[in-house]
Parts: sequence; structure tokens; C-alpha cells
Amino acid sequence: MKKAVLILVVLALVLGFAAVPSHAQDDDPFPVTIEHKFGSTTITEAPQRVVAIGYTEQDFLLALGVTPVAVRYWYGDEDNAIFPWAEDYVEGDQPVVLNMPFGGLDYEAILALKPDLISAVTSGITQDEYDTLSQIAPTIAQTDDYIDFGMPWQEVTLEIGQAVGKSAEAEEIVANVDGLFEDARANNPDFEGKTVAVAYYYDGTYGFYTAEDSRGRFFTDLGFVMPDELLEVAGDSFYSNLSTERIDLLDQDLIAILNLQFIEGGREALEADPLFGQLDAVKEGRVIYLDEQSENALGFSSPLSLPFALDAVLPQLEAIFGGPSAGATEAATETAASN
Repeated sequence: MKKAVLILVVLALVLGFAAVPSHAQDDDPFPVTIEHKFGSTTITEAPQRVVAIGYTEQDFLLALGVTPVAVRYWYGDEDNAIFPWAEDYVEGDQPVVLNMPFGGLDYEAILALKPDLISAVTSGITQDEYDTLSQIAPTIAQTDDYIDFGMPWQEVTLEIGQAVGKSAEAEEIVANVDGLFEDARANNPDFEGKTVAVAYYYDGTYGFYTAEDSRGRFFTDLGFVMPDELLEVAGDSFYSNLSTERIDLLDQDLIAILNLQFIEGGREALEADPLFGQLDAVKEGRVIYLDEQSENALGFSSPLSLPFALDAVLPQLEAIFGGPSAGATEAATETAASN
């Protein structure tokens, strides 16, 4: 369907959509206007059918007490895009899972869901995609203060909170989860100023994430720093592959491997690789590895997943750099999202 025809169909159908009950509560006065990288979006009343096309958007909505009617598949179980840390926050029917690869939005499928808000803050959509989505329903995107996929989870939470009429709840959620990081940093002063390479290995290629990515920012929020030599390689991107001649750039005070679940042979195979095994950090045991769900939690970096990730990461960091035994942060997950 050509874009011009699609837009005409969208406009005709949208005018006929009827409202349905919602989990969202009208806590803030409407209308509200959300400023983002493509301009502004005005939402006239509390959203009742939210379609989440950001790759991690479901977590932010669920933390705010809003169960979206549909979410976008990123990876994992194609039939259920709700991960363990968020399962208890789903109310009513499980969201429909939209399997749409990057750059391949299915506008007709989105239209058929009759949304009154399309939440696309963590989607990396383009101007053209935004223009078409906006013909279906009010659409919110990330701000232009960050590269695509680089908006901090705090700001994502606040923007989505405003869009669904829950600004106060969003602020409280951010404060609670930020408090977990503040406590971890205060209890572990030896983290401060240590360099970190937040690394991955895939199909024979090594690479790393910068602090423009949520996975890199997780460690800088704990006091670690990204070395300038890595940032120079990445340039304006949130990640970069490394040539075999530059694997030495990963040799920092800490190496965090964040995709062990996708490495054939796992930790043993990785450390048996001469390129990786010869790094001082590897020889001296200054590498952390996470299990599958902990990697997933760090990848999502949402108000619901971050306490889960902290529980997994802190004991390993404290074993390397010293510090108190990691206190249980599991209970803080509910605290962060229950208000």
C-alpha cells in the first residue's frame, strides 16, 4: 500500500474508532503536550489503548500501572515479550506481540489495534515513520538531546509518565531506582574512577558499548568511567566493533561481558581465545559475566529490570574491588513501581 493511500485509509478509520476501558488512570490533567525530536504531540485525554513499539517500552508502561494492548518483540520468546521482572505488573490480557524488525513497521497491524497512543520513545523511529504513525494515533518519540536509543531511562520514564497522566508516579519511580544506585555507589567507593569496557563478542568480532547506551551507563552510574580511547573509537555511536589489532582497548580495570548467552561455548570458549585470554584483566580475574536473565535485565535498563540487574552485578563487582556484601534489592523492584 502506497504511503499516501495508507494515510487516507488511516484517517478514515481513526475517525470511526470508539473508546474502550483502560488501565491508565487520569491522575494528571489533560490535555498534555509532549516535546520530542520530531516536534510535539498533544494528548487530549488519558490514553486507553497504548501500543508500545519501543523495544523496551512495555517495562516503563507497566511500571506506571499501564498495560499496553501490544508490545514490540526484541528478542527471546516471540510469543511473550514480557520478561520475568515485569510479569507481575501485567493486568488483564497479555499484550499482543508485534514482530517488526528495525525499519520494518507494520502500519496496518498497528492500525488494527485501534491505539489512542503510540509509545515509541525507545524505538529509534525516523521522521517518515513518525509522520505515518501520527496519522494513526498521537505518537511520542525520544528527545533530540541524545542519539537514537541513547535517552536515559530516567527521562524515558518521565516522558511516558507525562503522556499517560502519571507524572507524579513517574518521578517517584525514578527517585526510588536512582536511590539504589546512590546506595550502591556510597557503599562501594572503590568503584569510583575505575575504568570499564562494557564489551560483547559475536561471530568472531569484539566490540563495546559507550555510556550513550543504557548498558554502558549502568556502570558509569555506579562510579566507573569510560576511557577516552574507547570513546574516540565509537565517535557519535553508542557502540563500536574493534579490529583484532585493537582488542587491547578492552583491557581496563573492569571488563563486563554482556552477551554471554549468545557466545557459543560460553565463558570457557571466550577465555580460551588467545586475543581475549592474553588481556591482563582476564588473567587477573577482573571480568564479570552474567546469566541470561541478568543480561536481559541490563539490556532493558528499565525501572523494573534495573533492581534485578543490580542484584546480579553488585556481588561480582564487590568480589573484584571489595565492598560490603550486596544487599537484597529485589524488594526495591516493587517499591520502585508500586507508587
